[in-house]
Amino acid sequence: MTSNLTETQNIRTPFKADHVGSFLRPQRLKDAREQFSNGSITREELTRVEDEEIGKLVQAQLENGLSAVTDGEFRRSWWHLDFLAGLDGIEFREVENGTRKFTGIEVRPVGIKVTGKIGYSGNHPFIHHFRKLKEIAGDGTPVKFTIPSPNLVFGRAALETDVYQKKEEFYQDVIPAYHALIRDLYDAGCRYLQIDDTAWTSFFTEEERNRIREDGSDPDRLILQFAEAINGAIADRPDDLLVTMHICRGNFRSTHFTSGSYEAAGKVIFGGLDVDGLFLEFDDDRSGGFEPLRHVTRPDLTVVLGLVTSKHPELEDEELIKARIREASEFLPLEQLALSPQCGFASTEEGNKLTEDEQWAKIRHVVKIAEDVWGK
Repeated sequence: MTSNLTETQNIRTPFKADHVGSFLRPQRLKDAREQFSNGSITREELTRVEDEEIGKLVQAQLENGLSAVTDGEFRRSWWHLDFLAGLDGIEFREVENGTRKFTGIEVRPVGIKVTGKIGYSGNHPFIHHFRKLKEIAGDGTPVKFTIPSPNLVFGRAALETDVYQKKEEFYQDVIPAYHALIRDLYDAGCRYLQIDDTAWTSFFTEEERNRIREDGSDPDRLILQFAEAINGAIADRPDDLLVTMHICRGNFRSTHFTSGSYEAAGKVIFGGLDVDGLFLEFDDDRSGGFEPLRHVTRPDLTVVLGLVTSKHPELEDEELIKARIREASEFLPLEQLALSPQCGFASTEEGNKLTEDEQWAKIRHVVKIAEDVWGK
C-alpha cells in the first residue's frame, strides 16, 4: 500500500485502500456505556473497557489490511456532537425531533446549543482521546483521527442563539478555535486528520438551497463561507500533516437524510478547498455520477471513491467496482483516485445494520480491489 506522505515530493495523500473511521461498537462496550450511564460503573472502569476494545479494534484493522487505524470513535456517542460540545460556548441539549430526520427513522432527541462565545481554551477531551489512540497503536502504525467540520456549528445551533447577532459572525470565533485545536492535535502527534462534513449537502439540490434562503442566508455566499471555514481551520499547517474531508448525505442505522449530485457545489468542493483528499459517497445513485470530478483543479488532490457501502452487508460485485473506478478515471487520473467504504460503519453508537464479521468483509473487499487496481 502506498505511503500517505512522499517526503521527497512533499505530496500528502490518503491510502489507496482507506476508510472513513467509525466501526461497530462491540457488545461489551455498549454494555459498559449503559452501566456508566446508570451509575453502576465508574468513569475509570468505562475508560478501561474503552481502552481494551480500542486495542482489539486497532489489531483488527491491521489484520484486515488497513494501513491507517482509528479508534473507531468508540469513546463517542455521536460522530459530531461529542466533539462540538467539548468546545467553549457549546453545550448538549435535548431537542424535540433529534438533529436530523432520516429516511423512515428518528434519531435520539439530542442536539447542541451555543450558550456563549465559541472558543478553545486548550482543554478538549479529544486531545486526550488522540493521545490514547496513538499510545495503543504504538510506534510505526499510522493513526488517523476524525473530527466534525466547523460548518456543523452553523445549523440549528447558530440559528437559535442570541450570542451572535448575525448568523455568520460565529465564524470569527469558530475558525481560530479549530485552528488552535488542530495545532494541539498535531503537537500531540497527529499526522492524519479527517474532517467530517455533512453540511455541504445543503447546496446539492434547489430544495436545500431554498431552505437556506428561508433561513435568511444566501446559498452562494454561504458556500464560500463554508470553504473559508475549512481553509481557515487548516491554514499554515505543517507539511507533514495530511488533512482530508469526508462529505456524507447521512448515516444512521443504515439510513440517510438527503440525496443529490456534487455538481451544484462542485466548483467549490473540488477547486476551493485546501485539503489533501476528499472522501466522497458514490455507492448508489443518490450521489449522482462522476462528472463533477472535472472540477478538480489540483494535481495533488486525491478523491477517495466511496463505492463500497457501509449500510448493508452484501458485497458489491468486484468487477463492477473496478469498472466504476475506470469510469471515474475518465474525469480524474487514476493516480489521483483511491477507494473506501462510502461512510463509517457506526456514525453513532447504534451502528449500521450489519454484523462485525460483515463489516470486516467489507474492509477486506476494499483492500483486495485497491490492490488489484493500484498494486501494493
